[in-house]
Amino acid sequence: MIRSMTAFARKDAQGDWGSLTCEVRTVNHRYLEPSFRLPDALRELETGLRDALRGRLKRGKVDVSMRLQLAENSGQRFEISDEVAKAVNEAANHVNRILDNPAHISALDILRWPGVLSVPEQDFGPVRSAATQLFEDVVAELVVVREREGERLRPLFEERLTAMTGLVSEVRTLMPDLLTAQEQNLRSRFEKAQVELEPERVAQEMVLLAQKSDVAEELDRLSAHITEVTDTLQSDEPIGRRLDFLMQELNREANTLSSKSIDARVTRAAVDLKVLIEQMREQVQNLE
Repeated sequence: MIRSMTAFARKDAQGDWGSLTCEVRTVNHRYLEPSFRLPDALRELETGLRDALRGRLKRGKVDVSMRLQLAENSGQRFEISDEVAKAVNEAANHVNRILDNPAHISALDILRWPGVLSVPEQDFGPVRSAATQLFEDVVAELVVVREREGERLRPLFEERLTAMTGLVSEVRTLMPDLLTAQEQNLRSRFEKAQVELEPERVAQEMVLLAQKSDVAEELDRLSAHITEVTDTLQSDEPIGRRLDFLMQELNREANTLSSKSIDARVTRAAVDLKVLIEQMREQVQNLE
């Protein structure tokens, strides 16, 4: 399965506690690099969400964002201890009666005193459960989007692999005639130079020429790598890294083919191969 690393998914959830929105956006990256932006009430979920994400994605820079809007009836409430407030007020009045120049004490001064004002702990359990389920649903949708985007690239790879196979076959067909032409050219140069054609000398020169211009191994390796890429595209596992390695190997063989070229047609085929490989490599960078 071909999976793109570029995708976006968004879902909402509602309940008696309010509404929750989760967005996940991914772009290409060499490794899996998640980043979470969660409301304070859901911060403790981050470790579990990271673990769940690693189970579904293998590569990519992942930005996760959650927004929580609590219902009005579940808003923040304050509790005031009347006993502590009265005790603080009485103590302040007592001190004021002692002082020559007493200072006025306000309600805010009393509220700041420890124990007067408290915030009851709110039960965010239902919100956290909903957030966990929502995150799993969004990631599942994201995986589908990544697969859909990746499959759109399959024809591009298949077309270029077919073209590369044709180029390799073309060069393989050309080589016997090219080597024969090179041998004739070598003999012709000897004749023009009026050099006596010693059989051993000619044989040595032909061996050297064959070694310099023999591209059979390069063509075999190109064919093997093309087959490996074709097989890799059928894998259900993440294939981005393997394809990236194969693109490097293909490019290396194309460069060697070009350096050993003894004919403009072989050089042109090598250049065309490198263009096709580069076109695939650009797309491979975005695959999981």
